[in-house]
Amino acid sequence: MNVPDTAGVAVGAVRLAASAVTVVPDGATRPILRDASLEVRAGEVHALVGPNGAGKSTLFGVLAGDIRATSGDVSLDGRMLGSIPARELARRRAVLLQQNTVAFAFTAEQVVRMGRAPWARTPAEAEDDRRVIAAMVATDVMPLAGRAVASLSGGERARVALARVLAQGTDVLLLDEPTAALDLRHQEDVLRLARMRASEAAAVAIVLHDLNAALAYADRVTLLDGGRVVASGSPAEVLTAESIEAVYAQPVDVFPHPLTGVPLVVPRR
Repeated sequence: MNVPDTAGVAVGAVRLAASAVTVVPDGATRPILRDASLEVRAGEVHALVGPNGAGKSTLFGVLAGDIRATSGDVSLDGRMLGSIPARELARRRAVLLQQNTVAFAFTAEQVVRMGRAPWARTPAEAEDDRRVIAAMVATDVMPLAGRAVASLSGGERARVALARVLAQGTDVLLLDEPTAALDLRHQEDVLRLARMRASEAAAVAIVLHDLNAALAYADRVTLLDGGRVVASGSPAEVLTAESIEAVYAQPVDVFPHPLTGVPLVVPRR
């Protein structure tokens, strides 16, 4: 199946959209996500934030196509997500999950190469080596290439998983808490990579717990609480002291960094 070329998609164009999405788990009477809408645009990093249990991971799963919405619509480039065959979907968007368990004794390089599987037996297969090497260099895992993934630390495994996603070569990226297991330097590296991909016109949706990271790196933020979208817009508009205190039940101060001017969130202690 031929996949339409999206290389010429204009910055700001809606790539992935959720409209009035509600999710009620089987056997449940109450939704865990209610009437949620958002748009992920080309050239932007869109951060999903909110406290534990807010519905971030559920919304992320719906956007990825891993969770079926009870009602509402999700589209990718104007097509209903559920109508896109799995192989074509894997050529259009890449997904990084929180948990990246590898059951067999694969090396780090073999796991990264798995990202190229959607392109097997297509002309794009010729790019496999280049994309794998570039992804491993970008995520600082080349020294781990021959190591068994089971022997790596949690942070090293997380970087290998991110390299697999980058090697996939799509321009819609969905990243679920990609910085959670990483040290400070590698957290910043991952966020810079997300920012860089957006600067190349990719559409990036990223689940974050770190509000300061969202303020520093995101173009757009969607704040969730109790399964609902509380606000969506620019980071400075959404992540105010008032909205953060209301959602997180924690008083904070938000003020500009003395050198960069980027807003900082500091809990009142």
